[in-house]
Amino acid sequence: MDERIPVTQAGYEKLCRELRELEDQLAEVTKRVAAAREEGDLRENAEYHGARETQGLVMAKINYLRDKIARCEIVDPSRIPRDRVALGCTVTVRDLDKGFVERYTLVGVGEEDYDLDRIPVNSPLAKGLLGKRVGEIAEVDVPAGLRRLEIVELAYDDESVMGG
Repeated sequence: MDERIPVTQAGYEKLCRELRELEDQLAEVTKRVAAAREEGDLRENAEYHGARETQGLVMAKINYLRDKIARCEIVDPSRIPRDRVALGCTVTVRDLDKGFVERYTLVGVGEEDYDLDRIPVNSPLAKGLLGKRVGEIAEVDVPAGLRRLEIVELAYDDESVMGG
């Protein structure tokens, strides 16, 4: 899996902070494992087994983040064309089959917040919208099926491009 992950500098720094926090947590869990090991018979030592399980979970998260960070490609949002859907864009779309209007902000990995409709630029929905201009139709294959979305408006910070 060599797919590059577009991310802003802020998103990259957030991922690195999260990795450091997990590495600190791993050090503490490793101390717990060692202390529990010293208590004797490991077959009946619930503290030891619990700490080992936690250690495995934390290590898996660390490996996942290390892989993600290694594949990050830092993108400067100021260098992105403003007439197309791209990283940093808030895009308003009209669902052509259901008629409703939705707004999404495409953000770098690590900056997503689904409650605020901030979706990662590498999500299926975002990938289907990338590069589209106002008035164009995006056919997006998402887990729930094919969605046909008309690009209604693009906004970058305080600037917007509206359709007719």
